[in-house]
Amino acid sequence: MSSAQLVVVDGFEEAAHETAELLVAAARRGDWIFLSGGSTPRRAYQLAAELEPDWSHASVWWGDERCVPPDDERSNFRLAREALLHRLAQLPVVHRIKGELGAEEAASDYEGELAGDMHGFVLLGLGPDGHTASLFPNAPSLDERERLVVPAEPGLEPFVERVTLTLPALAAADELVFLVTGDDKAEAAARAFGGEPDPATPASLTRSSRGSTRAILDRAAAARIRPSR
Repeated sequence: MSSAQLVVVDGFEEAAHETAELLVAAARRGDWIFLSGGSTPRRAYQLAAELEPDWSHASVWWGDERCVPPDDERSNFRLAREALLHRLAQLPVVHRIKGELGAEEAASDYEGELAGDMHGFVLLGLGPDGHTASLFPNAPSLDERERLVVPAEPGLEPFVERVTLTLPALAAADELVFLVTGDDKAEAAARAFGGEPDPATPASLTRSSRGSTRAILDRAAAARIRPSR
């Protein structure tokens, strides 16, 4: 498995700006762009909308979603809509995961939209437990090798069912980017980007097999990663 290129910047704002520039480049290319949920990418989305208000050539997708309605405060779609989509002058084509259908139906519906294909730019986060998307430590979903999208049991709060891209889907991305900030992520980052691949740390298993993988970290998140020799 290939290693991730590490990009270490001073702080949260710098990490958000670095990520925003990559998002903008993908939007200008007209890529498929897979967005992440959680609190970390919000600022990157805001900056990306400021840097490039025309996303009309791109398509926007999601790496995972909670099984809640799109207006629910726990929805990854709602986060992106408020931080990014509502700030754009020209919208992309939007392919949201319909979490309100329930995990099984939403996963099947989303895989149908992907139509067996997976490429483009994927933005991921990292949980303190080492999860990424909704791939949780030692979960059965890590063993999936055929499907691109599967239901996922909740691994942490909010305890609702989820839908997630699988490891094979993520491996097919042209550009895979992790955004990781804060000292509460330092131990997980060391395992994800400085250790051996391990199902206990799903992010350590998540690499592009045909393109590039990079991790954008602030100094706090990168503090425990040992330099390779």
